[in-house]
Amino acid sequence: MFTCQETIRPSADLRNHYNEISKQCHEGNEAVIITVNGRGDTVSLSYEEYKRIRARIELLEVLAESDEDVKLGRTAPIKDTFDDLRSILKEDKA
Repeated sequence: MFTCQETIRPSADLRNHYNEISKQCHEGNEAVIITVNGRGDTVSLSYEEYKRIRARIELLEVLAESDEDVKLGRTAPIKDTFDDLRSILKEDKA
């Protein structure tokens, strides 16, 4: 299961302690929540963690679409699907 540590820091820390926040994000795979006037405003993540989260979201979107297709009966036998894929691959090689 996906778990991400979170730390809350005031916006002034971005200016005064950026390197420390960056280190937190990279070394601990932490999300640092930046507050303005005591309220959550933005979130800072390492670029690698951001890419992992985006990949998970994209996969979940594909799975949700697939689930919807199954519910609506938009399915085909696996043999037909693989036959179609083989035909497409053969055309690309030609």
